[in-house]
Amino acid sequence: MLFHVRMDVNIPLDMDAAVAAEIKAREKAYSQGLQRSGKWRHIWRLAGEYANYSVFDVDSNQELHDILTELPLYPYMRISVQPLCRHPSSIREDDR
Repeated sequence: MLFHVRMDVNIPLDMDAAVAAEIKAREKAYSQGLQRSGKWRHIWRLAGEYANYSVFDVDSNQELHDILTELPLYPYMRISVQPLCRHPSSIREDDR
């Protein structure tokens, strides 16, 4: 199942810089592992914002929920999710 996910990050301005850096490092490692596994298929930064658009390829709504809630930055995010389905004009056979 493919999902389009927008993530807007809002780290508190008064958070200790070292704490923020540690959370961001864990976030990067976690997200890159998911990318390598194929679960997190695409990620794009939104220019001028601390936000991204991503595409996830997971087996269920619950799996996506579990992945998102395990993000180290999750407590500081506003997330919106839209399910995707293959467009009949797509030439990509690997999209479900």
